[in-house]
Parts: sequence; C-alpha cells; structure tokens
Amino acid sequence: MAKEAIIKLQDVWRTYQLGKIELTVLKNVSLEIEKGSFVSIMGPSGSGKSTLMHIIGCLDFPDRGKVFLNGNDILNLSQNNLADIRGKEIGFVFQQFNLLRNLNALENVMLPMAFQEIARREREKRAKKLLSSFGLGSRIYHKPAELSGGQQQIVAIARSLANNPELILADELTGNLDSKSGEMIMEILSNLHKTEGKTIVVVTHDRHIASYSQKIIHIRDGMIEEGS
Repeated sequence: MAKEAIIKLQDVWRTYQLGKIELTVLKNVSLEIEKGSFVSIMGPSGSGKSTLMHIIGCLDFPDRGKVFLNGNDILNLSQNNLADIRGKEIGFVFQQFNLLRNLNALENVMLPMAFQEIARREREKRAKKLLSSFGLGSRIYHKPAELSGGQQQIVAIARSLANNPELILADELTGNLDSKSGEMIMEILSNLHKTEGKTIVVVTHDRHIASYSQKIIHIRDGMIEEGS
C-alpha cells in the first residue's frame, strides 16, 4: 500500500522574466514525495533543481500547475497561512549555512521558535538538546566565525529542526564542506530519517551524496527524466 504524499506537484511550469528575455526553468514537472521518504533531486548546474526545491518548500510559486503540501493546494493559502506552514512544517538547510553572525549557536537554533511564540525557557531547552544530540554541547555559546564549516552546518540542521517539522529540505548542503564533514552531515540526515521518520529531500549534483537516499529524481533542462 502506497504511503500518503507529503508533496505533490502536477504539471508545474516556472518562467522568469530577465529583462526582455523569458527563461523557462521548469517545464511540465509532476512528482510525488511520500511521507517518511528520503529523496535526492539530482541534475547539472542550471537544470532547475534549486527552483524545484524552492517550489516544494513554498518559497516560490509556479506560473502554471498545482502544488500540494499535505493535501493542501498552496496557491489557495493566504500569505499568513503559508508563513505558518513554512515555520512549522518545513525545515530548510542551505549550502551557505545562513546563520546570523552576531548570534551564537544556541541563539541561532532558538530563533525559529521565537517566531512561533514559544516561551524562552522552552526554546533554550530544546535548542540545547538539539545541539547536544549532534555533539555540539560544548560549543553552544560560540558564534559562527568560531566554528568549523561542518559545525556551522550542524547548527543549521539543528535550527531546521527547532520547530520539529515533518519535512527537511536541503539544498547542496555539503557543497562548502570537506568530504569528512560531508559524510558526517549525511549520516545525521540519514539518522533523522531512520529514527524519527523525517521526510528528507536533498538537492545535489553529487552522486555519492545522492546514494544516501531511497530514491533519486533526475532533472535536466527543467524536466524530470523518465524513470525517476
């Protein structure tokens, strides 16, 4: 029996206007991602994979087609509802870490919970627990500049989990890391998938990174390749 889809795209197109030029990045994309799955989206530079991730994460919207998150058509939701969904149901991890440089590791992880109006004591307790579970318990008061690239990415992953989302989206998350740190990060994601049942979607051009997933979706020239 097939699992319920957490993400479903139907005939999605996305075109950007660059001056007088129209650039169609996604062309008639349809896919389903099941709850509790670990999926990689692979493709060369310029294939449309990051745009696809942004649409899956409700950060961008199609010009044509439908996008459903847990059965809800995101194009029918208000901006407030979309912001609430992004804050509670989706965790984002990016290649550039996107940590606030003036905040320490603990404060960076606490931040998403503040937007959900969680009490400070509870925010601090959960942030400390997350960072300690990933081996950074002794570094919680260090700012990003005082952490290695791998440690910064771990903080970013902990931050993405702050509100206990069901879906984790990771865009080239090992691109700025050495191979050892990259392996460590992927082991963390694999463990989250196996032990907590998180749905993981990784965008990558690296076959080794994609090998951690259960399914690989190949995209080229804005289209999903047959067999993906």
